[in-house]
Amino acid sequence: MTVALFIPCYIDQFFPDVAIATLTLLERLGVEVEYPAGQTCCGQPMANTGCDADTAPVAKQWVKRFASYDAVVCPSGSCTSMIRNHYADYFGPNDTEFQHLRENTYELCEFVVDRLGVRSIPGTFNRPVSIHSSCHGLRELRLGKCSENMTPREDKMRMLLESLDGIEIKPITRVDECCGFGGTFAVAERETSVAMGIDRVTDHITSGSEVMIAGDMSCLMHMGGLIRRRNMPMSVKHIAEVLAEAMQSDSSGSDRSAPAIASR
Repeated sequence: MTVALFIPCYIDQFFPDVAIATLTLLERLGVEVEYPAGQTCCGQPMANTGCDADTAPVAKQWVKRFASYDAVVCPSGSCTSMIRNHYADYFGPNDTEFQHLRENTYELCEFVVDRLGVRSIPGTFNRPVSIHSSCHGLRELRLGKCSENMTPREDKMRMLLESLDGIEIKPITRVDECCGFGGTFAVAERETSVAMGIDRVTDHITSGSEVMIAGDMSCLMHMGGLIRRRNMPMSVKHIAEVLAEAMQSDSSGSDRSAPAIASR
């Protein structure tokens, strides 16, 4: 199958290394990846602030751009959830292009585990780490178990991390608490957002972790900023960066240059 890579706007602008790591990981897993030129924001910031009239044309443009692909992979739970769980407000029930994308747009770890059937990654990551599970990933995409729901669920990101050699996953106290980012919430409720973020970071540091890992760079952007400005003893990494780095450590003697990416 030919998979389209959807890179959220904030990753494109601020964290391009995460986009490259996502591509690297998928290609090392044998996936043919294309990057559709002209892709835009999914419209989530506008939708979250109630600007439906502004969101609709963005959603329609997004669907038009990605409709021809077998599957779409995105290194963000929140953007993936926007398409799967909230785009229906902007499309009719018989819109076949939207329905195809609703059923075939995946968060990165979800795609690796559920669509590719990969449950372990060959590689090494010799660091004590902790996991931040984003709200959209847990509560809308169900990528793991959340504390307010007793339904047992496989934690896809944890499964892939646990398969790495040398990694030590430190337990935190509140495993599924919000970091306080919440998109425009961080702007409208700055003081509350900062307090929640510091609380989350402190929990991770107290565990003995050196690296906080998450599937949403928006959460890591928020907490990473708090860490840097306060000189806290922790770094942050997207799950794609960790897995791509681990696989590179396992591929001694192979070509480690950045992969080429097709676009159309």
